[in-house]
Amino acid sequence: MNENLSEIGLVGLAVMGQNLALNIADHGFRISVYNRTSSKTKSFVESNPDTPGGLVGCESLEDFVSSIQRPRKIIILVKAGEATDAVINSLLPHLGKGDIIIDGGNSKWTDTIRREKELKEKGFHFVGLGVSGGEEGARFGPSLMPGGDLEAWETLEPIWKSIAAKVDPENGKPLEGAEPGKPIEGGFPCSAYIGPNGAGHYVKMVHNGIEYGDMQMICEAYDMMQRLLGLTPPEMGEIFSEWNQGSLDSFLIEITADILKQADPRTGRPFVDIVLDTAGQKGTGKWTSVNALDMGVPAPTVSEAVFARCLSAAKEERVAAESVLSGPEHSFSGDKVEFVKAIRDALYCSKICSYAQGFQLMREAQYEYDWELNFGEIAQIWRGGCIIRAAFLQKITEAYERDSSLANLLLDPYFRDSIAAAQANWRKVVATAAEHGVPIPTFASALAYYDGYRCARLPQNLLQAQRDYFGAHTYERTDEQRGNFFHIDWPESERVELAT
Repeated sequence: MNENLSEIGLVGLAVMGQNLALNIADHGFRISVYNRTSSKTKSFVESNPDTPGGLVGCESLEDFVSSIQRPRKIIILVKAGEATDAVINSLLPHLGKGDIIIDGGNSKWTDTIRREKELKEKGFHFVGLGVSGGEEGARFGPSLMPGGDLEAWETLEPIWKSIAAKVDPENGKPLEGAEPGKPIEGGFPCSAYIGPNGAGHYVKMVHNGIEYGDMQMICEAYDMMQRLLGLTPPEMGEIFSEWNQGSLDSFLIEITADILKQADPRTGRPFVDIVLDTAGQKGTGKWTSVNALDMGVPAPTVSEAVFARCLSAAKEERVAAESVLSGPEHSFSGDKVEFVKAIRDALYCSKICSYAQGFQLMREAQYEYDWELNFGEIAQIWRGGCIIRAAFLQKITEAYERDSSLANLLLDPYFRDSIAAAQANWRKVVATAAEHGVPIPTFASALAYYDGYRCARLPQNLLQAQRDYFGAHTYERTDEQRGNFFHIDWPESERVELAT
C-alpha cells in the first residue's frame, strides 16, 4: 500500500464538506479533496496546513481519484438530486471495480435504492450515508447512518466510528470538548450499519421528520407562554434552561434557551421578536409525511409540523385575516407557575407520541423495503452528534433493550407511566389553548393520536359502512373472523347482505 496515497476522498467543499474533511483529517486519516472551483480547494488546503492526517488538494477529478488508495472510498457532499447524479457520472470513468462511492447528502432514499442497484451492476459499491449534526457535528462528530452492503460498511467502519460523535456508554450523554486537531477519545461512537441500499438515508429522513415535530412542539410551548402568560423572551429563556436540566435535556431545548436570551445586535430588543415568522424547509419532513401516508402509517404530529411551516409561509394572508376573522381573547387567569409546569408536561407527552410515530414508520418501512432495522441501535446513535440528540433517547434505547420487538413506544413501561403521570396537564394545556384561540397543532394531534391508539373501538365502523353504501367497498363483521368481507345491497328494498 502506497503511504503517500490518501485513505479517503471527498467531493464538494461547501461548509459541510469542509467540516467533515477536517474531522476526518483530525482523526489521522489522509484525505484528498476536490471542488469544481479549484481556487476553493486551494484556499481550503492552504488554510488548514497542520491537520494530523493531512489534506491533499486536487485540481482535476483524474488526479483526485488517482490520489486515493484502492479500494477507493469517495464521499460526495453536493446538492441532492441531479447534482449528485452528475458527480457520480463524472467519477465513474476514473474508478475501478470494487471502489466505494458514498453519498453524504440529504438524498431521497428511493434515489439511493436506484443508485445502489445501478452501480452494483457495474461492479461498484454505493453507500447512502445519513449525516446529522449540522456544521458543528460535521466538524467535531456527527451521527452517521450508513446504508449499503456489508462489505462496504466493513471497509468504512474504522473511519466512520472514529469521526462520529461519542457518548458515555453508560448514560448516553454526549462527550464534549473536541477542538481542532484534538478529537474526543473513547466513548460510544454514534454510527452503526443501518441496512442495505436506501436504509441509511431513510432513517435519516425519519430523523429529520422527528426533528420537525420537536421544533414545532418547542415553538408551541413558547407561544403559549408568550400569548397566554405574557412572559418575556428572557424569562422564557430561563424556563427552557431549567427544563434542559431534567427529562427534556436536549440540543434543541438548549439552543432555544440561548436564542430566547439573545438580544438583537441592532436594536437591543429580544432577538426572537425581530425574526420574521416564516419558516423554510428543505423537504425531508414532507417526504416523511408523504411516505407515512403511502404506507398507511399514522404520523400526524410530523405532518402537522410540516403544515405549520406551510401556514407560516402565508404571512401576508395571515396579516390580512387577523383583522377580519374573530376568535377568543388571550386572557389567562390561572396560576402561571403551575401552567408553565403543565406546558412542560404537554411538551414531554407530545414528544413521546412524535417519536413513537417515527419508530412505527421505520418498523413498517423495513417490511416494505426488505430491511431489518435495529431500533435500539438507531436510538443509540441518535444520542450524540445529531440535531435531535437528547437524554430522552437513552430511554428509547432502554425500551428496545427490554423488548426488541416492541410494537409502539407508548407500550413501554417507562413511557406508559410517564404519560399516565402527566396527561392531566397535557389535556389541560390543549383545552386551554382551544379556549383561548392559540394554535398548537402538534400538541393537539399528538393527544388525538394517543387517544386513538388506546381505543379498542374507533368510529371508523361508521366510516366503513358509509364506504360500503356509496361505493360497495365492503366491510368486515365484529362477529366473524378477520378477512371475511361482506356487502349490503343498499339500493334493494330488502338490503340483503352478500358475502364477497
